[in-house]
Amino acid sequence: MPRPVPIGLAVVGAGYWGPNLVRNAQATGDLRLEWLCDLDVERAKAVLGRYSTVRGTASYEEVLADPAVDAVAIATPATTHFDLVRAALEAGKHVLVEKPLTPSRDDGEKLVDLADSAGLVLMLDHTYCYTPSVRRIRELVRSGEIGDVQFVDSVRINLGLVQPDVDVLWDLAPHDLSILDFVLPPGITPTTVAAHGSDPIGAGRACVAYLSVGLSNGALAHVHVNWLSPTKVRTMLVGGSRRTIVWDDLNPSQRVCVYDRGVDLTHPENLDRDARRQALISYRMGDILVPALPEHEALRAVMAEFAGSIAEGRAPLTDGRHGLRVLALLEAASRSLELSGAAVDVAPVDDAAFDVAAQVGGHK
Repeated sequence: MPRPVPIGLAVVGAGYWGPNLVRNAQATGDLRLEWLCDLDVERAKAVLGRYSTVRGTASYEEVLADPAVDAVAIATPATTHFDLVRAALEAGKHVLVEKPLTPSRDDGEKLVDLADSAGLVLMLDHTYCYTPSVRRIRELVRSGEIGDVQFVDSVRINLGLVQPDVDVLWDLAPHDLSILDFVLPPGITPTTVAAHGSDPIGAGRACVAYLSVGLSNGALAHVHVNWLSPTKVRTMLVGGSRRTIVWDDLNPSQRVCVYDRGVDLTHPENLDRDARRQALISYRMGDILVPALPEHEALRAVMAEFAGSIAEGRAPLTDGRHGLRVLALLEAASRSLELSGAAVDVAPVDDAAFDVAAQVGGHK
């Protein structure tokens, strides 16, 4: 049974990201913001402003006890996610949580199982997956427009902020890994991870890292993350057998370009393995297509998807299992760092479909 709208929402955390959640929740017609919860209640009230009718509180228990609250959006440090998400699910609330889902896959699996058994939506705010650019990349890759995926290369570097509790992989790579999971065609999955990192400033954790992800079709994805670069770069290339996508998130006039350029072998389908090595190589130099993309705030689309998944009783695009797949990659990367860059197998995530609508059954 569909859930009536608007859906009562509480935002938890008034720090760096919380105010963005508040602003976009208030601009989403299917949501009704009821509370902003933060340990520093004065900071919460300052975010809301003097004339806001939204209530500020330092008591998470008060928020969860309010029957007007159907869902919570959690923007607190990752170390607090497990306890906060679990409490919300046990109170019968749907949950939107910032990345990563939890600091460990085991804890993440417990939350996914809890949400499943309670028939509640558990969604990750992997914001980049809701940008027009990444949505178009997903369409191009999954439609077969670029052919078979041959490589992925992603760079996410800037100056700061060096985090006190996680290394650069856990801070920045979730963005790239969530995008990778989001755009890959069904049936192509990460199988191995090899990570190399360094701490040239003595921060006590990796500040520069390179991550290589082996894919089940034999392709390789590469991610470079860095807190120490004096310049900011946000690019991703997805190379296919027919075309290559170049995404430059810092170029508003040409965020996505599709290149009809690449390398071809002469009649490779008629050659055995040894002959393929001697096959003639030709270079294809075709057109460059720049798709027209709308400009809108991705977080608004996140809020709309959260509200829609609750109202329609369905799993969101970036559901708990999507978050688990990202955690599986991060844990494998951390293990690889401990092993000086040795390749580590990625533990698969059970992708059994979960019918939220069948479980929700008119919840609340």
